Amino acid sequence: MAQQTLEDCLQRVELVRQEIGKVLVGQKEVVEQLLWAVFAGGHALLEGVPGLGKTLLVRTLSQAFELSFQRIQFTPDLMPTDITGTNILLVDEKGQQSFQFQHGPIFAHVVLADEINRATPKTQSALLEAMQERTVSAGGVTRPLPEPFFVLATQNPLEQEGTYPLPEAQMDRFLLKIDVPYPTEEELKMIVRQTTTSQVITVEKVASAEQIADIQQAAREVLVADAVLDYAVKLLLATHPGQQATASVNKYVRNGAGPRGVQAIVSLAKVRALLAGRYNLAYEDVTAVALPALRHRIFLNFEGEANGIRPDRVIMDILDELGTQKA
Repeated sequence: MAQQTLEDCLQRVELVRQEIGKVLVGQKEVVEQLLWAVFAGGHALLEGVPGLGKTLLVRTLSQAFELSFQRIQFTPDLMPTDITGTNILLVDEKGQQSFQFQHGPIFAHVVLADEINRATPKTQSALLEAMQERTVSAGGVTRPLPEPFFVLATQNPLEQEGTYPLPEAQMDRFLLKIDVPYPTEEELKMIVRQTTTSQVITVEKVASAEQIADIQQAAREVLVADAVLDYAVKLLLATHPGQQATASVNKYVRNGAGPRGVQAIVSLAKVRALLAGRYNLAYEDVTAVALPALRHRIFLNFEGEANGIRPDRVIMDILDELGTQKA
């Protein structure tokens, strides 16, 4: 990778951070993880209570990119065709009938799937299938989605009554899951100051589709040493209950992460290394992305659920255990 290419990538990403920073107060780690997903070419699931700026973050990110944007508010009565589009019957002046495909909101570069757990499994499946295949099939015709294509979904952990949890087998469709925390005291003060005035903030478009593709390509060229790859694979295997697992995995985990888990770890770690100005992957990159890459791919057993154990704790135990086994 040329030095100039790396510097161009870093400058472009910094411009995106600055534009998001104009609108969103704090949440720097959340912003960084969302950028990892975008430049790794994957989809992201953001989970947090209402009012933390999840929707604002995704909307601002799309405004900083020269990309088309659509927001879908998920509700129980939302139908699959409301997302993908459908064939409609047209009648011309001579009375002749024909079908024409009406594109749904999924045909956009950036799709905000707001409160995805409010829609029925049938509608969720339509979105998840489009995310995986990056195409939409209707009336015997398969239509490609635009490139780049990102689904950034939000989920509210409160008020679970009347919601439909995403299928465990489908969670792999998201490259990472981002936990959105509460703002700090200082951040709350800044939010109040910023949102209670008549000041209008304009977000500039600072990254085109071609520039995003260049950064994605540069990330894919980051080198991975065998020892670091071995560490990432050990990390994934350690999520599986068995003789080699940690005590917390054997006690609380029903199913560990599948092969896509280690693919996600390496893809995200490469982007993190690139954004840190490095051409090669380090152990710290793997460690840093472990939580968002794996937390939605580890499923707890009854004992884990009953004791309120979170996957993050299990992953932290694994990282502590593996910390002494690095080459």
